[in-house]
Amino acid sequence: MTSQIIPVDPFDFIVFGGTGDLAERKLLPSLYHRQRDHQFSEPTRIIGASRSKMTDKEFQDFARKAIKEHVKEEYIDDTELKTFLARLSYVAVDAVSGDGFEDLKKAIGDSKAIRAFYLAVSPSLFGSIADNLKGHKLVTPESRIVVEKPIGRDLASAKALNKLIGDDFEEHQIFRIDHYLGKETVQNLMALRFANALYEPLWNSAHIDHVQITVAETVGLEDRVTYYNNAGALRDMVQNHMLQLLCLVAMEAPSSMEANALRDEKLKVLNSLKRINGNEAPKHTVRGQYRAGASAGGPVKGYVEELGAESNTETFVAIKAEIANWRWAGVPFYLRTGKRLATRVSEIVIEFKPIPHSIFGENAGSIFNNQLVIRLQPDEGVKQFIMIKDPGPGGMRLRQIPLDMSFAQSFTGRAPDAYERLIMDVIRGNQSLFMRRDEVEAAWNWIDPIQHAWEEGRQDVQGYTAGTWGPSSSIALIERDGRTWHESN
Repeated sequence: MTSQIIPVDPFDFIVFGGTGDLAERKLLPSLYHRQRDHQFSEPTRIIGASRSKMTDKEFQDFARKAIKEHVKEEYIDDTELKTFLARLSYVAVDAVSGDGFEDLKKAIGDSKAIRAFYLAVSPSLFGSIADNLKGHKLVTPESRIVVEKPIGRDLASAKALNKLIGDDFEEHQIFRIDHYLGKETVQNLMALRFANALYEPLWNSAHIDHVQITVAETVGLEDRVTYYNNAGALRDMVQNHMLQLLCLVAMEAPSSMEANALRDEKLKVLNSLKRINGNEAPKHTVRGQYRAGASAGGPVKGYVEELGAESNTETFVAIKAEIANWRWAGVPFYLRTGKRLATRVSEIVIEFKPIPHSIFGENAGSIFNNQLVIRLQPDEGVKQFIMIKDPGPGGMRLRQIPLDMSFAQSFTGRAPDAYERLIMDVIRGNQSLFMRRDEVEAAWNWIDPIQHAWEEGRQDVQGYTAGTWGPSSSIALIERDGRTWHESN
Protein backbone atom coordinates (compact mmCIF):
# COMPACT_ATOMS: atom_id res chain seq x y z
CA MET A 1 0.00 0.00 0.00
CA THR A 2 1.39 3.43 -0.93
CA SER A 3 0.07 6.87 -0.04
CA GLN A 4 -1.75 9.09 -2.51
CA ILE A 5 0.18 12.21 -3.52
CA ILE A 6 -2.00 15.34 -3.63
CA PRO A 7 -0.33 18.32 -5.36
CA VAL A 8 -0.18 21.64 -3.50
CA ASP A 9 -0.78 25.10 -4.93
CA PRO A 10 2.18 26.99 -6.47
CA PHE A 11 4.44 28.57 -3.86
CA ASP A 12 7.64 30.52 -3.26
CA PHE A 13 9.73 28.91 -0.51
CA ILE A 14 12.31 31.31 0.91
CA VAL A 15 14.88 29.72 3.25
CA PHE A 16 16.73 32.12 5.54
CA GLY A 17 19.88 30.24 6.48
CA GLY A 18 19.69 28.61 3.05
CA THR A 19 23.32 27.47 3.18
CA GLY A 20 23.19 26.21 6.76
CA ASP A 21 23.15 22.75 8.27
CA LEU A 22 19.37 22.38 8.51
CA ALA A 23 18.88 23.40 4.87
CA GLU A 24 21.60 21.00 3.77
CA ARG A 25 20.53 17.95 5.79
CA LYS A 26 16.74 18.29 5.88
CA LEU A 27 15.04 21.09 3.95
CA LEU A 28 16.60 20.74 0.49
CA PRO A 29 16.46 16.90 0.50
CA SER A 30 12.83 17.03 1.70
CA LEU A 31 11.86 19.48 -1.02
CA TYR A 32 13.62 17.32 -3.62
CA HIS A 33 11.60 14.28 -2.53
CA ARG A 34 8.38 16.27 -2.93
CA GLN A 35 9.57 17.23 -6.43
CA ARG A 36 10.32 13.60 -7.21
CA ASP A 37 6.80 12.61 -6.09
CA HIS A 38 5.32 15.33 -8.34
CA GLN A 39 3.69 17.25 -5.52
CA PHE A 40 4.60 20.70 -6.84
CA SER A 41 2.37 22.77 -9.12
CA GLU A 42 3.77 25.39 -11.48
CA PRO A 43 5.24 27.88 -10.95
CA THR A 44 7.00 26.90 -7.72
CA ARG A 45 10.29 28.50 -6.71
CA ILE A 46 12.83 27.93 -3.92
CA ILE A 47 15.01 30.87 -2.88
CA GLY A 48 18.00 30.56 -0.59
CA ALA A 49 18.87 33.58 1.56
CA SER A 50 21.85 34.12 3.85
CA ARG A 51 24.71 36.58 4.41
CA SER A 52 27.16 34.78 2.13
CA LYS A 53 27.70 36.10 -1.37
CA MET A 54 26.72 33.39 -3.81
CA THR A 55 25.42 33.07 -7.35
CA ASP A 56 22.34 31.07 -8.33
CA LYS A 57 24.64 28.47 -9.89
CA GLU A 58 26.70 28.16 -6.71
CA PHE A 59 23.55 27.68 -4.63
CA GLN A 60 22.32 25.05 -7.08
CA ASP A 61 25.67 23.27 -6.77
CA PHE A 62 25.35 23.42 -2.96
CA ALA A 63 21.88 21.89 -3.22
CA ARG A 64 23.04 19.18 -5.62
CA LYS A 65 25.82 18.19 -3.21
CA ALA A 66 23.36 18.18 -0.26
CA ILE A 67 20.97 15.90 -2.13
CA LYS A 68 23.73 13.54 -3.26
CA GLU A 69 24.92 13.24 0.37
CA HIS A 70 21.57 13.03 2.17
CA VAL A 71 19.29 11.23 -0.30
CA LYS A 72 19.77 7.53 -0.98
CA GLU A 73 21.17 6.87 -4.43
CA GLU A 74 18.16 4.77 -5.41
CA TYR A 75 15.92 7.83 -5.04
CA ILE A 76 18.01 10.20 -7.13
CA ASP A 77 16.43 10.68 -10.53
CA ASP A 78 18.60 12.83 -12.82
CA THR A 79 15.62 14.31 -14.66
CA GLU A 80 13.78 15.23 -11.46
CA LEU A 81 16.98 16.57 -9.90
CA LYS A 82 17.57 18.81 -12.92
CA THR A 83 13.99 20.10 -12.72
CA PHE A 84 14.36 20.69 -8.99
CA LEU A 85 17.64 22.58 -9.26
CA ALA A 86 16.14 24.81 -11.95
CA ARG A 87 13.66 26.06 -9.33
CA LEU A 88 16.48 27.33 -7.10
CA SER A 89 17.85 30.85 -6.90
CA TYR A 90 19.79 32.79 -4.28
CA VAL A 91 19.80 36.25 -2.67
CA ALA A 92 22.38 37.57 -0.20
CA VAL A 93 20.50 39.00 2.79
CA ASP A 94 21.71 40.42 6.10
CA ALA A 95 18.97 39.96 8.67
CA VAL A 96 20.46 42.50 11.10
CA SER A 97 21.22 45.44 8.82
CA GLY A 98 18.39 44.77 6.40
CA ASP A 99 20.71 44.74 3.39
CA GLY A 100 19.40 42.54 0.60
CA PHE A 101 15.69 42.62 1.41
CA GLU A 102 14.99 44.85 -1.58
CA ASP A 103 16.89 42.33 -3.71
CA LEU A 104 14.73 39.58 -2.23
CA LYS A 105 11.62 41.62 -3.07
CA LYS A 106 12.79 41.92 -6.69
CA ALA A 107 13.53 38.19 -6.85
CA ILE A 108 10.00 37.36 -5.69
CA GLY A 109 8.48 40.01 -7.97
CA ASP A 110 4.73 40.46 -8.19
CA SER A 111 4.04 36.74 -7.74
CA LYS A 112 0.63 36.03 -6.19
CA ALA A 113 1.72 32.52 -5.15
CA ILE A 114 1.85 31.35 -1.55
CA ARG A 115 4.96 32.65 0.23
CA ALA A 116 6.60 30.52 2.89
CA PHE A 117 9.47 32.15 4.80
CA TYR A 118 11.43 29.44 6.60
CA LEU A 119 13.69 30.79 9.36
CA ALA A 120 16.47 28.18 9.61
CA VAL A 121 18.53 30.64 11.67
CA SER A 122 19.23 31.54 15.29
CA PRO A 123 16.13 32.65 17.23
CA SER A 124 17.95 35.91 17.93
CA LEU A 125 17.30 36.81 14.27
CA PHE A 126 13.58 35.93 14.19
CA GLY A 127 12.39 39.39 15.18
CA SER A 128 14.62 41.34 12.79
CA ILE A 129 13.75 39.09 9.85
CA ALA A 130 10.02 39.39 10.56
CA ASP A 131 10.35 43.19 10.88
CA ASN A 132 12.25 43.45 7.60
CA LEU A 133 9.77 41.27 5.76
CA LYS A 134 6.91 43.46 6.97
CA GLY A 135 8.85 46.69 6.45
CA HIS A 136 9.72 45.80 2.85
CA LYS A 137 6.10 44.85 2.14
CA LEU A 138 6.92 41.19 1.54
CA VAL A 139 4.14 39.93 3.82
CA THR A 140 0.95 39.16 1.90
CA PRO A 141 -2.31 37.53 3.07
CA GLU A 142 -0.96 34.29 1.56
CA SER A 143 2.35 34.44 3.46
CA ARG A 144 3.46 32.05 6.19
CA ILE A 145 6.50 32.20 8.47
CA VAL A 146 8.09 29.02 9.85
CA VAL A 147 10.22 29.16 13.00
CA GLU A 148 12.32 26.37 14.51
CA LYS A 149 12.82 25.75 18.20
CA PRO A 150 13.87 27.02 20.61
CA ILE A 151 11.05 29.51 21.05
CA GLY A 152 12.76 31.28 23.94
CA ARG A 153 14.72 29.82 26.85
CA ASP A 154 12.05 30.50 29.50
CA LEU A 155 8.51 31.86 29.73
CA ALA A 156 9.52 35.52 29.64
CA SER A 157 11.74 35.19 26.55
CA ALA A 158 9.15 32.99 24.80
CA LYS A 159 6.50 35.65 25.32
CA ALA A 160 8.88 38.33 24.02
CA LEU A 161 9.77 36.27 20.94
CA ASN A 162 6.14 35.43 20.22
CA LYS A 163 5.31 39.14 20.43
CA LEU A 164 8.11 40.09 18.02
CA ILE A 165 6.85 37.66 15.40
CA GLY A 166 3.20 38.40 16.19
CA ASP A 167 3.70 42.11 15.56
CA ASP A 168 4.39 41.33 11.88
CA PHE A 169 2.39 38.14 11.20
CA GLU A 170 -1.08 37.00 12.21
CA GLU A 171 -1.24 33.87 14.39
CA HIS A 172 -2.72 31.83 11.53
CA GLN A 173 0.39 32.68 9.48
CA ILE A 174 2.90 31.51 12.13
CA PHE A 175 4.08 27.89 12.00
CA ARG A 176 6.17 26.87 15.03
CA ILE A 177 7.68 23.61 13.85
CA ASP A 178 8.41 20.53 15.94
CA HIS A 179 9.62 17.83 13.57
CA TYR A 180 8.58 15.08 16.01
CA LEU A 181 4.95 15.87 15.24
CA GLY A 182 5.57 15.10 11.57
CA LYS A 183 6.60 11.51 12.25
CA GLU A 184 4.13 8.97 10.93
CA THR A 185 4.04 7.02 14.18
CA VAL A 186 3.22 10.14 16.20
CA GLN A 187 0.25 10.84 13.95
CA ASN A 188 -0.70 7.17 14.17
CA LEU A 189 -1.06 7.62 17.92
CA MET A 190 -4.17 9.70 17.19
CA ALA A 191 -5.42 7.08 14.73
CA LEU A 192 -4.92 4.31 17.31
CA ARG A 193 -6.86 6.21 19.93
CA PHE A 194 -9.64 7.80 17.96
CA ALA A 195 -10.18 5.48 14.96
CA ASN A 196 -10.47 2.25 16.95
CA ALA A 197 -13.10 1.14 19.45
CA LEU A 198 -10.53 -1.08 21.17
CA TYR A 199 -8.33 1.41 23.04
CA GLU A 200 -10.25 4.55 23.90
CA PRO A 201 -12.54 2.91 26.53
CA LEU A 202 -9.39 1.69 28.31
CA TRP A 203 -7.45 4.95 27.95
CA ASN A 204 -7.80 6.19 31.53
CA SER A 205 -6.70 5.72 35.13
CA ALA A 206 -9.03 2.77 35.64
CA HIS A 207 -7.04 0.62 33.23
CA ILE A 208 -3.62 2.25 32.67
CA ASP A 209 -0.96 1.88 35.36
CA HIS A 210 1.57 4.34 33.97
CA VAL A 211 3.07 5.82 30.81
CA GLN A 212 6.75 5.99 29.80
CA ILE A 213 8.13 8.32 27.12
CA THR A 214 11.77 7.82 26.15
CA VAL A 215 13.82 9.80 23.63
CA ALA A 216 17.36 8.42 23.75
CA GLU A 217 20.36 9.38 21.62
CA THR A 218 23.75 7.70 21.31
CA VAL A 219 25.47 10.83 19.94
CA GLY A 220 27.20 13.53 21.96
CA LEU A 221 27.60 17.24 21.27
CA GLU A 222 28.49 16.94 17.56
CA ASP A 223 28.22 20.45 16.01
CA ARG A 224 25.80 21.93 18.57
CA VAL A 225 28.36 22.81 21.24
CA THR A 226 27.47 26.46 21.91
CA TYR A 227 23.70 26.03 21.66
CA TYR A 228 23.52 22.84 23.70
CA ASN A 229 25.69 24.05 26.57
CA ASN A 230 23.42 27.08 26.95
CA ALA A 231 20.23 25.02 26.67
CA GLY A 232 20.67 21.56 28.18
CA ALA A 233 18.37 18.56 27.80
CA LEU A 234 15.43 20.08 29.70
CA ARG A 235 15.11 23.05 27.35
CA ASP A 236 16.28 21.21 24.23
CA MET A 237 14.05 18.13 24.43
CA VAL A 238 11.54 18.15 27.27
CA GLN A 239 9.96 21.57 26.76
CA ASN A 240 8.98 20.80 23.18
CA HIS A 241 9.32 17.24 21.83
CA MET A 242 8.51 15.31 24.98
CA LEU A 243 5.70 17.50 26.23
CA GLN A 244 4.10 17.38 22.79
CA LEU A 245 4.22 13.57 22.88
CA LEU A 246 2.74 13.61 26.40
CA CYS A 247 -0.08 15.84 25.17
CA LEU A 248 -0.96 13.50 22.31
CA VAL A 249 -1.10 10.55 24.71
CA ALA A 250 -3.13 12.35 27.38
CA MET A 251 -5.46 14.73 25.54
CA GLU A 252 -9.22 14.32 25.29
CA ALA A 253 -10.76 13.53 21.90
CA PRO A 254 -10.92 16.79 19.91
CA SER A 255 -14.15 17.69 18.14
CA SER A 256 -12.35 17.35 14.79
CA MET A 257 -8.89 17.24 13.23
CA GLU A 258 -9.05 20.98 12.66
CA ALA A 259 -5.92 22.70 13.97
CA ASN A 260 -7.41 24.72 16.81
CA ALA A 261 -9.58 21.81 17.99
CA LEU A 262 -6.43 19.69 18.40
CA ARG A 263 -4.41 22.46 20.01
CA ASP A 264 -7.20 23.37 22.44
CA GLU A 265 -7.07 19.83 23.84
CA LYS A 266 -3.26 19.80 24.06
CA LEU A 267 -3.36 23.12 25.90
CA LYS A 268 -5.74 21.63 28.50
CA VAL A 269 -3.20 18.88 29.21
CA LEU A 270 -0.34 21.36 29.63
CA ASN A 271 -2.43 23.47 32.00
CA SER A 272 -3.33 20.33 34.01
CA LEU A 273 0.26 19.25 34.65
CA LYS A 274 1.10 19.40 38.34
CA ARG A 275 3.86 21.95 38.87
CA ILE A 276 7.15 20.69 40.27
CA ASN A 277 8.37 23.44 42.55
CA GLY A 278 11.46 24.02 44.68
CA ASN A 279 12.00 21.16 47.11
CA GLU A 280 9.90 18.78 44.99
CA ALA A 281 12.42 18.83 42.13
CA PRO A 282 14.90 16.35 43.70
CA LYS A 283 12.03 13.93 44.35
CA HIS A 284 10.46 14.09 40.89
CA THR A 285 13.40 14.87 38.57
CA VAL A 286 16.87 13.56 37.76
CA ARG A 287 19.55 15.46 35.86
CA GLY A 288 22.71 13.83 34.59
CA GLN A 289 25.80 14.47 32.48
CA TYR A 290 27.69 11.79 30.57
CA ARG A 291 31.23 10.86 31.45
CA ALA A 292 33.78 9.00 29.33
CA GLY A 293 32.62 5.57 28.23
CA ALA A 294 31.91 3.60 25.09
CA SER A 295 29.36 3.66 22.29
CA ALA A 296 28.87 1.43 19.26
CA GLY A 297 31.80 3.18 17.58
CA GLY A 298 34.22 2.61 20.47
CA PRO A 299 35.52 4.77 23.33
CA VAL A 300 34.06 8.27 23.68
CA LYS A 301 34.96 11.32 25.74
CA GLY A 302 32.87 12.75 28.53
CA TYR A 303 30.77 15.88 28.06
CA VAL A 304 33.27 18.17 29.79
CA GLU A 305 36.14 16.78 27.68
CA GLU A 306 34.14 17.29 24.48
CA LEU A 307 33.19 20.80 25.56
CA GLY A 308 36.70 21.71 26.66
CA ALA A 309 35.47 23.50 29.79
CA GLU A 310 33.75 22.83 33.10
CA SER A 311 29.97 22.83 32.84
CA ASN A 312 26.92 22.02 34.93
CA THR A 313 24.70 21.55 31.87
CA GLU A 314 22.57 18.40 31.95
CA THR A 315 22.71 15.94 29.07
CA PHE A 316 20.11 13.64 30.68
CA VAL A 317 16.73 14.30 32.25
CA ALA A 318 14.19 11.98 33.87
CA ILE A 319 10.93 13.34 35.26
CA LYS A 320 7.93 11.87 37.00
CA ALA A 321 5.02 14.01 35.79
CA GLU A 322 1.40 13.89 36.88
CA ILE A 323 -1.76 15.25 35.28
CA ALA A 324 -4.40 16.62 37.62
CA ASN A 325 -7.63 15.72 35.86
CA TRP A 326 -10.25 12.97 36.05
CA ARG A 327 -8.89 10.83 33.23
CA TRP A 328 -5.31 10.65 34.52
CA ALA A 329 -5.50 11.15 38.29
CA GLY A 330 -2.95 8.83 39.93
CA VAL A 331 -1.28 7.76 36.66
CA PRO A 332 2.41 8.79 36.55
CA PHE A 333 4.02 9.80 33.27
CA TYR A 334 7.75 8.98 33.33
CA LEU A 335 9.80 11.04 30.86
CA ARG A 336 13.40 10.15 30.01
CA THR A 337 15.80 11.70 27.49
CA GLY A 338 19.54 11.97 27.13
CA LYS A 339 22.67 11.88 25.01
CA ARG A 340 25.26 9.09 24.89
CA LEU A 341 22.74 6.53 26.08
CA ALA A 342 22.77 2.79 25.41
CA THR A 343 20.51 2.81 22.35
CA ARG A 344 19.06 5.34 19.92
CA VAL A 345 15.32 5.03 20.39
CA SER A 346 12.19 7.16 20.71
CA GLU A 347 9.13 5.38 22.02
CA ILE A 348 5.99 5.63 24.09
CA VAL A 349 5.03 2.77 26.41
CA ILE A 350 1.49 2.50 27.73
CA GLU A 351 1.48 -0.05 30.56
CA PHE A 352 -1.90 -1.36 31.59
CA LYS A 353 -2.84 -2.43 35.11
CA PRO A 354 -2.38 -6.05 36.20
CA ILE A 355 -5.23 -8.50 36.09
CA PRO A 356 -7.16 -8.47 39.40
CA HIS A 357 -6.77 -12.21 40.05
CA SER A 358 -4.85 -15.10 38.44
CA ILE A 359 -6.70 -18.37 37.93
CA PHE A 360 -3.46 -20.10 36.90
CA GLY A 361 -1.20 -21.98 39.28
CA GLU A 362 2.40 -21.14 40.15
CA ASN A 363 3.70 -23.51 37.49
CA ALA A 364 2.14 -21.38 34.77
CA GLY A 365 4.79 -18.72 35.30
CA SER A 366 4.58 -14.97 35.80
CA ILE A 367 1.80 -12.86 34.30
CA PHE A 368 3.13 -9.58 32.98
CA ASN A 369 1.11 -6.43 32.48
CA ASN A 370 -0.14 -5.75 28.95
CA GLN A 371 1.86 -3.04 27.20
CA LEU A 372 1.28 -0.95 24.09
CA VAL A 373 4.65 0.16 22.71
CA ILE A 374 4.67 2.88 20.05
CA ARG A 375 8.11 3.10 18.42
CA LEU A 376 8.79 6.49 16.80
CA GLN A 377 12.34 5.75 15.69
CA PRO A 378 14.12 3.73 14.49
CA ASP A 379 12.06 0.84 13.03
CA GLU A 380 8.76 2.70 13.33
CA GLY A 381 5.88 0.53 14.44
CA VAL A 382 3.42 -0.48 17.14
CA LYS A 383 3.56 -3.54 19.40
CA GLN A 384 0.84 -4.79 21.73
CA PHE A 385 2.33 -7.15 24.34
CA ILE A 386 -0.15 -9.79 25.54
CA MET A 387 -0.07 -13.05 27.49
CA ILE A 388 -0.70 -16.38 25.71
CA LYS A 389 -0.25 -20.07 26.40
CA ASP A 390 3.16 -21.35 25.38
CA PRO A 391 2.46 -23.96 22.63
CA GLY A 392 3.12 -27.59 23.48
CA PRO A 393 1.92 -30.46 25.67
CA GLY A 394 3.73 -29.28 28.80
CA GLY A 395 0.62 -28.02 30.56
CA MET A 396 -0.52 -24.43 31.01
CA ARG A 397 2.59 -22.28 30.78
CA LEU A 398 2.12 -18.61 30.07
CA ARG A 399 4.28 -16.45 27.86
CA GLN A 400 4.34 -12.76 26.84
CA ILE A 401 4.47 -12.06 23.09
CA PRO A 402 4.06 -8.94 20.94
CA LEU A 403 1.41 -8.44 18.31
CA ASP A 404 3.74 -6.58 15.96
CA MET A 405 2.91 -4.02 13.30
CA SER A 406 6.08 -2.90 11.57
CA PHE A 407 5.54 0.06 9.26
CA ALA A 408 8.35 -1.16 7.00
CA GLN A 409 6.58 -4.48 6.51
CA SER A 410 3.02 -3.15 6.35
CA PHE A 411 3.60 -0.24 3.97
CA THR A 412 5.70 -0.48 0.84
CA GLY A 413 7.84 2.29 -0.55
CA ARG A 414 9.96 4.97 1.07
CA ALA A 415 8.90 6.42 4.41
CA PRO A 416 8.81 10.23 3.97
CA ASP A 417 10.84 12.34 6.39
CA ALA A 418 8.87 14.37 8.93
CA TYR A 419 10.00 17.62 7.33
CA GLU A 420 8.39 16.60 4.02
CA ARG A 421 4.96 16.33 5.62
CA LEU A 422 5.38 19.50 7.67
CA ILE A 423 6.62 21.64 4.79
CA MET A 424 3.65 20.59 2.66
CA ASP A 425 1.32 21.38 5.58
CA VAL A 426 2.84 24.88 5.71
CA ILE A 427 1.98 25.37 2.05
CA ARG A 428 -1.55 24.04 2.61
CA GLY A 429 -1.96 26.39 5.59
CA ASN A 430 -2.70 23.42 7.87
CA GLN A 431 -1.49 24.19 11.42
CA SER A 432 -2.65 20.92 13.02
CA LEU A 433 0.90 19.67 13.63
CA PHE A 434 2.32 23.03 14.69
CA MET A 435 2.35 24.68 18.11
CA ARG A 436 0.14 27.62 18.92
CA ARG A 437 1.47 30.58 20.88
CA ASP A 438 -0.38 29.69 24.11
CA GLU A 439 0.86 26.07 23.88
CA VAL A 440 4.48 27.20 23.81
CA GLU A 441 3.97 29.51 26.75
CA ALA A 442 2.07 26.90 28.79
CA ALA A 443 4.93 24.42 28.27
CA TRP A 444 7.46 26.97 29.53
CA ASN A 445 5.19 27.74 32.48
CA TRP A 446 5.62 24.12 33.59
CA ILE A 447 9.33 23.88 32.77
CA ASP A 448 10.44 27.13 34.45
CA PRO A 449 9.98 26.03 38.11
CA ILE A 450 12.08 22.90 37.45
CA GLN A 451 14.82 24.94 35.80
CA HIS A 452 14.74 27.51 38.61
CA ALA A 453 15.04 24.80 41.27
CA TRP A 454 18.08 23.37 39.50
CA GLU A 455 19.70 26.79 39.12
CA GLU A 456 19.19 27.46 42.82
CA GLY A 457 21.39 24.46 43.52
CA ARG A 458 18.67 22.21 44.91
CA GLN A 459 19.76 19.36 42.64
CA ASP A 460 23.27 18.58 41.40
CA VAL A 461 23.99 17.13 38.00
CA GLN A 462 24.92 13.44 38.37
CA GLY A 463 27.51 11.67 36.24
CA TYR A 464 26.72 8.59 34.16
CA THR A 465 28.93 6.48 31.95
CA ALA A 466 28.46 6.99 28.21
CA GLY A 467 26.75 3.97 26.68
CA THR A 468 24.49 3.30 29.70
CA TRP A 469 20.90 4.33 30.46
CA GLY A 470 21.82 7.35 32.57
CA PRO A 471 22.35 7.95 36.30
CA SER A 472 21.36 5.24 38.76
CA SER A 473 18.97 7.71 40.37
CA SER A 474 16.82 7.61 37.21
CA ILE A 475 16.32 3.90 37.85
CA ALA A 476 15.45 4.69 41.47
CA LEU A 477 12.96 7.34 40.30
CA ILE A 478 10.71 4.71 38.77
CA GLU A 479 11.62 1.67 40.88
CA ARG A 480 10.66 3.29 44.17
CA ASP A 481 7.12 3.27 42.72
CA GLY A 482 7.41 -0.48 42.08
CA ARG A 483 7.91 -0.04 38.32
CA THR A 484 10.80 -0.46 35.86
CA TRP A 485 11.90 1.26 32.68
CA HIS A 486 10.98 -0.56 29.50
CA GLU A 487 14.17 -2.04 28.03
CA SER A 488 14.58 -0.98 24.41
CA ASN A 489 16.63 -3.12 22.04
